[in-house]
Amino acid sequence: MAEILASARGRRKSATANVKLFPGSGEITINGRPILDYLKRETLVMIVEQPLTVTETAGQFNIVASTKGGGLSGQAGAVRLGIARGLLALNEDLKTPLREAGLLTRDAREVERKKPGRPGARKRFQFSKR
Repeated sequence: MAEILASARGRRKSATANVKLFPGSGEITINGRPILDYLKRETLVMIVEQPLTVTETAGQFNIVASTKGGGLSGQAGAVRLGIARGLLALNEDLKTPLREAGLLTRDAREVERKKPGRPGARKRFQFSKR
């Protein structure tokens, strides 16, 4: 395999992604499978490819990501952050477009824990007056 140009880690919700950028033709692989085969939804593929379209570097790198934890949406967000950080490690000039698109900010939202005496984090059981 070719020499690694950059590697970075991205996180979202409870998902973690380790991303490696190689010189290549633009293939993206997640957990050993092609991106559309793994993520299954076109919108999630668009989310992952956002840093490449913003920086106009699509087709210049082959990207290999390994993800664990969370669901497909969280993993897609984690890969997106990993790609953005990898591109930034390669070229500091890309910081402005990535920052303006909001791709360098880690989405800190996590699932709120369930509280005792309630069916969920905030939901209450149905109130009965009589």
